[in-house]
Amino acid sequence: MTASENQVPGPVIELRGIDKSFGPVQVLHGVDFEAHVGEVTALVGDNGAGKSTLVKCIGGIHPIDAGDYLFEGRPVHVGGPRDAADLGVEIVYQDLALADNLDIVQNMFLGREKKSGIVLDEYTMEELAAETLAGLSVRTVKSVRQQVSSLSGGQRQTVAIAKAVLWNSKVVILDEPTAALGVAQTQQVLELVRRLADKGLAVVLISHNMNDVFAVSDRIAALYLGRMAAQVKTRDVTHAQVVELITAGRSGDLGLQQANGNGAKA
Repeated sequence: MTASENQVPGPVIELRGIDKSFGPVQVLHGVDFEAHVGEVTALVGDNGAGKSTLVKCIGGIHPIDAGDYLFEGRPVHVGGPRDAADLGVEIVYQDLALADNLDIVQNMFLGREKKSGIVLDEYTMEELAAETLAGLSVRTVKSVRQQVSSLSGGQRQTVAIAKAVLWNSKVVILDEPTAALGVAQTQQVLELVRRLADKGLAVVLISHNMNDVFAVSDRIAALYLGRMAAQVKTRDVTHAQVVELITAGRSGDLGLQQANGNGAKA
């Protein structure tokens, strides 16, 4: 793993004290979170810890109830997914949102097609799609005109990631990108994740796989029952400590001061 020590300091996304409730159920409690340029931040936590809710708040799908959302150091209001996309935030969800009946180019530009007059500019879209894949050092896709239905799981994940970075994104959030992949395809996707960060993007990786987390991340943010137990540099913690943060909210002196049954600080 290559940490990006030479990047501009300061987080590109900084959340402070984020609260989010659905009716009477509070899912996020005063969550702080950062994602830095040129780094992979692994967002980890047990089922129900609030990972998906936090990501959807970042992506503008859920409005935040309280707290501050800063982007590149300035406060912003993200009222919907379009606001997040305009900032340069792209999310690749687990279902990938790819259309099997379309080819790679058509998928990458779906809903954002380029036109020349009133007709589609197929040449420009094909060229940009090929350039994006080449820029990510993707060599497993034979042709950008392949039908998505013909691609392997790893290739589909690659296309979904390329689609996300096509739009001059600054932050890419990946939801369990290796969950359904075999060993070889997992390695290819993790190498792609690392390349995204090395190209200067801030990458947020949601994962349950601790081997993946330690293989590719620079920082780890551990959620416990809707609270941020700790956000630390990967090199400063062990596998066992992260598991304890996920399951108990603390590990030794690290994490919540004392986690009760509701995950609150005592």
